[in-house]
Amino acid sequence: MTGKFAAGFIVISAAIAGFAIYYLQVYAFYTEASFTPGREIVLTTIETGQPEPILAEDVTGIDAESSPLRFRACFTTPLTQAMLSETYVAYEGAEPLVAPGWFDCFDAVEIGTALERGEALAFLSQANVHADVDRVVAVFPDGRAFAWTQFNPAAKDE
Repeated sequence: MTGKFAAGFIVISAAIAGFAIYYLQVYAFYTEASFTPGREIVLTTIETGQPEPILAEDVTGIDAESSPLRFRACFTTPLTQAMLSETYVAYEGAEPLVAPGWFDCFDAVEIGTALERGEALAFLSQANVHADVDRVVAVFPDGRAFAWTQFNPAAKDE
């Protein structure tokens, strides 16, 4: 009987630990991202090299203090890809990171595929928002747009 009790205790403890780890990774540390009205999304201009706000509507996002790579945002913009390309710095090597499943407006696979095919264009939002981390924005032809943070190319080379 003691062996059954010990085995049951181990199984229950492992299940509780597994659930706790899952919850902590997927839900616990995320909060709704806060945005400054009129400056929700910024892109770095070619002319000055400084970030400036762009027109963005229906902005929703998540972030976490536990990691600089957990920021994700979804929004729409009336700005065309052609106008954006002429005005803002393109971002080479954009790789959207997977968002938690419950943040369903952000599909990293769809965004990544569109970037590879040239259907979506990536722009530098802000360089070094955290040490070695850039904020990137991808814009689709229909105005859907997505933002995330990723290690910048210099950090990847180290």
